Amino acid sequence: MSGKRYVDVFHPRRELGRTGFRATAVGIGDIADRAVPLEACVATLRRALEAGMNVIDTAPGYEAGYGEQMVGQAVREHGREKVFVIDKVDHLHEPVAPQVEASLRTLGLEAADGFLFHAVSQVADWRRIASPGGGMEQLDACRRQGRCRFVGLSTHHPDVAREAVESGLCDLILLPIGPWVDRRYTDEVLPLAKARGIGTFTMKTFAAGKLICDTSGYGKPLAHRPRGKLSSGGSDEAGAPALPRLSVRECVHYTLSWDADVSLLGMSFPNEQDPAFEAVLDFPGPLPAVAMADIRTRALAAVEGKGTSWWDPPRD
Repeated sequence: MSGKRYVDVFHPRRELGRTGFRATAVGIGDIADRAVPLEACVATLRRALEAGMNVIDTAPGYEAGYGEQMVGQAVREHGREKVFVIDKVDHLHEPVAPQVEASLRTLGLEAADGFLFHAVSQVADWRRIASPGGGMEQLDACRRQGRCRFVGLSTHHPDVAREAVESGLCDLILLPIGPWVDRRYTDEVLPLAKARGIGTFTMKTFAAGKLICDTSGYGKPLAHRPRGKLSSGGSDEAGAPALPRLSVRECVHYTLSWDADVSLLGMSFPNEQDPAFEAVLDFPGPLPAVAMADIRTRALAAVEGKGTSWWDPPRD
């Protein structure tokens, strides 16, 4: 654990859409990693909760239930009433109620605050979920039975996001917002969702790590060594120069400038939490347009050669 303690440094700032819950500007995203002992993962979550963050996101597919397990334990220890817990329905076209019940058993909670259909990234999938008798109707039945209070979806396609917002079926939406995302998320979907009272959550602040690391995605380092790195014998290893990157601070400030209700950050270890915490705490307010444009331009260079971005449709 880091030596620094953050206690109640983040405070609820406004209501989360029409839910009535007052949320912190930043919440805790997926941090599941079965290579890390459960107690260490729970301690990392508790550290963020102790710092004041009060929104946490998980899904059954995050390390095959490990994420739900650690979230449930951390929330129970911290105090259930203090935290807005979001879980997911992973299998979009299978019966919903059994999935919800299985997730709640793993969480060890009577109910989640929100259940979202997970990664709805095809318009046809959304339309099937939204159709009479489809997943949204089944999830609403779970809500009426007290298994959750609010429903919605996460998505990696701006067309799906817009249709979902316009449908009137969603209380919550989780969508990509950061320096490397399709601008329709920020310019069209986010304002529409806020105008309709839908609670908005963001993901992909760091573009799955591509903006701040030499990686093709979560846990996938590129076969690349920065120039000048010393070997164990002290000699200089041959390697390519470090690829362009943005800083954690730039990515966080860019995302916060769009003013979604909650920005979810995946901070799996204290040494990842610390720079993110500090970036949030020194956020000066929305960045000027020229600074936002500069970050977007440098993001383009930072993702070059690092693989596809599954949260966006193909770019021209």
